Amino acid sequence: TMVSLNETHLQPASFLLLGLVGLEDLHVWLSIPFCLIYIVTLLGNFILLFVIVTERSLHEPMYLFLAMLAVADLILSSSTVPKALGVFWSLSKGMSFHACLTQMFFMHMSFIAESTILLAMAFDRYVAICNPLRYVTVFTHSVIVKIGLAAIARSFCVMFPTIFLLWRLPYCRHRLMAHTYCEHMGIARLACADISINIWYGFTTTLLSPGLDIVLIGVSYVLILRAIFRLSSKDAQLKAVGTCSSHACIILMFYTPALFSFFTHRFGHNVPHHSHILLANLYVLLPPTLNPMVYTMKNKFIWEKVSHIL
Repeated sequence: TMVSLNETHLQPASFLLLGLVGLEDLHVWLSIPFCLIYIVTLLGNFILLFVIVTERSLHEPMYLFLAMLAVADLILSSSTVPKALGVFWSLSKGMSFHACLTQMFFMHMSFIAESTILLAMAFDRYVAICNPLRYVTVFTHSVIVKIGLAAIARSFCVMFPTIFLLWRLPYCRHRLMAHTYCEHMGIARLACADISINIWYGFTTTLLSPGLDIVLIGVSYVLILRAIFRLSSKDAQLKAVGTCSSHACIILMFYTPALFSFFTHRFGHNVPHHSHILLANLYVLLPPTLNPMVYTMKNKFIWEKVSHIL
């Protein structure tokens, strides 16, 4: 009996990802938009990165933040979409326990890093509009490097404990995961033990990282709008709104599906499971695809450089 007791406490050798349970007939059809969107994501972000890195005139704070965003987007989508396609095409549904934890770590880490970068961009816009004379002294190159390192350090510190929180759980041979990729609560729910620490840790870190970022971004935008309405000329007002609108679009696209997915995990027990999984895929698919498009379309300078390449 000691042996069997011990065995139940081992982590499973691997998980089996089932994709969208109940919509298996649509797997192949769903893989088509997934695949196309992923190709567009790779192209868009790599082109944006290439243009920003090679064009010396684009080595300014705003564009350097964009380059960081592109890197985070590439990691976010590449850590999840290829595996989801493997599940849809029934090529590889299995995933070892360690690979699953690695995928979860990089997916959540890049999400938190991206949230931190969006907050830095909101602060960048705030200084540019509300305190333009101090902009050059506030956003020096060394400050931007520090912000990039802070984004990595913060996301690492938030996500690293989850590996141990999942490691300590017994899984009693539960291997079937109704999802297209591994996420913290998806893995924790397979455990045959009390997962309240995981639930509270996930809840607290969501409130303290993306949650706090949303509040601070909101505050900076209220201050920006206040400053815009104090500008005397209509032209100046329109120009100021223009510089912020693309950032505001990105913020809405990034946080809306992510928060919706997070809250349905916690409270939406009436939401059909496959709807939940589709939503969870939306927040790793949409922002990485649309970010480069929105910024390229809204920025004449980047658009000119990109059209030269194309």
